[in-house]
Amino acid sequence: MSGADARTTTRAAEPGRLETAAEHVTAGRLLVAAGRALVAAGLSPGSSGNVSVRDGDRLLMTGTGTQLGDLAPDDLSVLDLAGAHLGGPAPSKEVALHLAMYAKDPAHTAVVHVHSPSAVALSCLEPWSAHSAVPPLTPYALMRVGQVPLLPFVAPGDPAMGALVGDSPLPFRAALLSNHGAVVSGEDLDRAVQSTIELEEACRIALLTQGAARRLIAPDQVRAITAAWGMPWTGPADEGDASSAAVSPASSASVPPAAGEGRDN
Repeated sequence: MSGADARTTTRAAEPGRLETAAEHVTAGRLLVAAGRALVAAGLSPGSSGNVSVRDGDRLLMTGTGTQLGDLAPDDLSVLDLAGAHLGGPAPSKEVALHLAMYAKDPAHTAVVHVHSPSAVALSCLEPWSAHSAVPPLTPYALMRVGQVPLLPFVAPGDPAMGALVGDSPLPFRAALLSNHGAVVSGEDLDRAVQSTIELEEACRIALLTQGAARRLIAPDQVRAITAAWGMPWTGPADEGDASSAAVSPASSASVPPAAGEGRDN
């Protein structure tokens, strides 16, 4: 063990000392990379959006007012699993939202909240159905996200946002926040980021086809795809647009590639 490593180990054991993200090096680097990936995908304008990752019995979260594309390890806040601030800068005001998403699925270790253009725009419209604001138009959103309910509006940073997530009877790994944006959780940071990117694309396609006679993926195919990929889908697959005609598949759904693989590439 190097002298620097020994000093880090000793300091981490000192009672009452504030932790820093530098002591969670790997998780911190992944969180920095995730922020940059979201900005590169056009999903985090300005200083909007926040990301967190669970690292053991701690959460690392982007600090308040930080720009996701310019993150450094010192910009990350350290919290305990109840949301108490342990070190680093003040966390994003959306702590309650992130904690609620972790409680929703304890197997998930990362949460992304963005104000991406298409997700925000779709969150300002009436939802496609009671269980999903996003209609089943492409298999990719079904494979990576599943149903995406629209949660009622509360002001950004209001702890009531966490209660809306916790009180929802619907299972979901992504939701639209009315007139606000999107929140997504995942088993790890990469899957949370990729699901967020796929959700934005699904919202964009929903907006582009809004008001048209859309052809939805057939209900049996929706159920087969989401079941095979382990994604939530609890409502009827054809309940939204009354004028939409479900596509009749030529054959039954095939077994998809292993989880983690994405689109056709």
